Amino acid sequence: MDNEVREVSRRTLIRGAAAGISMATLPNWFVREARAAEAEAELLRPRRIGQNDTINIGVIGPGGPKGGFQQGLGVTRWLASKQGVKIVAVCDVDEAHRQNAARVLNVPADGVYRDYRKMLRHKDLDAVVIGTPDHWHAQISVDAMVAGKDVYCEKPLTLGVAEGREIADTAKRLGRIFQTGSQQRSDGRFRLAVQVARSGRLGRLTKIITHLPTGPTGGPFASKPIPEGLDWNMWLGPAPVTEYVQERCHGNFRWWLEYSGGMLTDWGAHHNDIAQWAMDMDGSGPISVQGTGKVPSGTGSGYYSTFPEFDVEYLYPNGVVLHCTNQGENGLEIHGEEGWVFVSRGRIGASDPKLLETPVPDSDKVYASNDHAQNFIDGIRTRKACICNAEVGHRSVSVCHLANISLRLGGRKLRWDPVDEKFVGDPEANLMLLRPHRDWER
Repeated sequence: MDNEVREVSRRTLIRGAAAGISMATLPNWFVREARAAEAEAELLRPRRIGQNDTINIGVIGPGGPKGGFQQGLGVTRWLASKQGVKIVAVCDVDEAHRQNAARVLNVPADGVYRDYRKMLRHKDLDAVVIGTPDHWHAQISVDAMVAGKDVYCEKPLTLGVAEGREIADTAKRLGRIFQTGSQQRSDGRFRLAVQVARSGRLGRLTKIITHLPTGPTGGPFASKPIPEGLDWNMWLGPAPVTEYVQERCHGNFRWWLEYSGGMLTDWGAHHNDIAQWAMDMDGSGPISVQGTGKVPSGTGSGYYSTFPEFDVEYLYPNGVVLHCTNQGENGLEIHGEEGWVFVSRGRIGASDPKLLETPVPDSDKVYASNDHAQNFIDGIRTRKACICNAEVGHRSVSVCHLANISLRLGGRKLRWDPVDEKFVGDPEANLMLLRPHRDWER
């Protein structure tokens, strides 16, 4: 972490000591350090934003100029369309990406950065959008929150379960507003399906089936010279060192376990998120998981390494079975003893149309957001938690990580403790809750 973005624990400790002990009893060096820490804390504390104040936002990892992966740029443009929002900074390790984003978002040269740590010190920056590959999400999210910024981070939120716990705990401890980019939470079709499921109209819930796309296979891919303008070492960041391979970078990062989790996290973080919402399990998780799947197309560092095909079964404490598969129509089915509802981004249907046509009583309604970006902006102004806050985003992607761990262990059935967030009686599986992180230098 950059020296300009210090560890919050040390700062808090010193500030607390300074407040609770008479300065007259302390040595001069300690007093100076305590006062410096308090001054720094004031700089990093989020400014109070009124209803008419402009919210200044920066984007880290906007993505490419044409085609490919540019989710960060899309979300930032969406936020920029909201009243009272100004985009003041962009950051990307690829020069072409950051210059394009600066042009599109009308950001001046003094707001363009290669190193996100320097961007976090940009004057009057209130919040950041994180659109980087998944393996960078945790570090940048925590650094941004420690630096006093609210965060919109794309899904899937993390690369491993332990990272998500760190993000969620940091957001809670520091009181930051956090929105995970699971935009289906702000889609009325999905909200209606969840309300129908939780209202009891389907009877006791028995199973939910989430249908995800099939992932790609590919390789072997050859290493190539690093393109001019790309800081490959910083793109890798905490991931293992490897030669530059075009198919590893930018949009294709999703298909490499070093940086992501394949379709199980890419689409699973959407549909499994809604499944947990429908079960009222946002703060919990399954108690067992077992998955089978097609192994990647080849072995070694030259092949895509995520599972393109999969069939995963989870059991929840309430007795509901969640079945996640790459077969069937993209969407999810929620089944109860007395009916079912299907929902996707294109349609919603039910075993009986009356299940959807009858208004849902107020007592069965859930958190309502019809615009994921506006929900984040409203959260910054009001300090009300967003619809897909850090805890929700963490729990939703954790389900996907559990599936990948079972698959990587050859389809082993694993028992999961959703309270302690550890596997029961399986040290090997527990070692996989946190991906290895390397120390790296710019």
